[in-house]
Amino acid sequence: MVGAIGRGIGKTKFVCSLIRRFGSQCNIIGIKVTAVEKADGSCPRGGSGCGVCSSLQGHYYITEELDKHTNKDTCRMLTAGASRVFWLRVLKKHLEEGINALLDIIGDDAVSVCESNSLRRVVEPGLFIVIKSCGAKNSKVSAKDVIRYADRIVCFDGSEFDIDIDDIGLIGNKWTCRMQATAIIMAGGDSVRMGQDKAVLSIAGRPMIKHIADQLRPYFNQILISSSDTSKYSFLGLEVIPDKVKGHGPLGGIASALNASANELNFVVACDIPQVDTVLMKTMLREGRDFDAVVPKIGRSNYEPLFAVYKKDVLAAVDAALLSGNNRIIDALAGCKVKYMDIADAGQLKNINTMDDYREFIRKESYACL
Repeated sequence: MVGAIGRGIGKTKFVCSLIRRFGSQCNIIGIKVTAVEKADGSCPRGGSGCGVCSSLQGHYYITEELDKHTNKDTCRMLTAGASRVFWLRVLKKHLEEGINALLDIIGDDAVSVCESNSLRRVVEPGLFIVIKSCGAKNSKVSAKDVIRYADRIVCFDGSEFDIDIDDIGLIGNKWTCRMQATAIIMAGGDSVRMGQDKAVLSIAGRPMIKHIADQLRPYFNQILISSSDTSKYSFLGLEVIPDKVKGHGPLGGIASALNASANELNFVVACDIPQVDTVLMKTMLREGRDFDAVVPKIGRSNYEPLFAVYKKDVLAAVDAALLSGNNRIIDALAGCKVKYMDIADAGQLKNINTMDDYREFIRKESYACL
């Protein structure tokens, strides 16, 4: 989904660039959504005579674009290579009803690129990009409501966007985007309960740590490995960051990796969480814009600081805790602005500590593939 904070700032141009880039990879459906307050003929964009509002006979109206020879947004999508293009005109109160009707036409598994701000209120897309004009201060009301949900905000200077189109990917029918953030995989533990290095246990035919790194690559412009053994994980082709001072546990590893990170925003994940919940991860990264750290919490006191988001701003507090001899991550964050995110399902963060855990995970994965 592509939104914009203003009008005429390149939203359709960006959508068409995505269609051209990925149209040869799969059939892409273009969607334009126009949400209106009421079907009384008044124009929400301040104009008149376009007929968008007055043409609504019910809660919504869906049309398919078949003409490539005008400069309408829907025609431009079709010309760019979309397999089909639809225009959904819908009353704001009936957005969910309207998009469900459209999904009945195109199918839930369709790969689509959709122009809309308002639709983000009722739909969570695989990727939400918001276009803004460089230096712009004013925003459309519809953009103000949803900009906090943006996975990435892209600036447009009138001719170019400040994003490399290769940062956006399509894996199967799932959109991805590399963020200006660092993923840190913690691999410094001794695997005492496992009895062997769990980071290299085979998952889907790959060492577990590579299985995790491969899940993270589409979302981050930097991935670091936190480990004091800089040669053990050289096969990953990623920078390995040793602890500056040994003996401080995961907190020491986090401190060293944050110091080495090229980005303010960082996602830390343990090397024994083989299946990364990317939806939860992306939600935490969005929340991380307004907090020093975002840490999942299950129940009253079960925290998961090794599947969490940290800004580099926490370094002062972390270093102070290390100097005091307190190596507990939660204690180190006591003076920081932290969002503890309640999650109901502990299975979202299932880690592997023992051989029984490993065998159970492999059994479930094998069963899921049948």
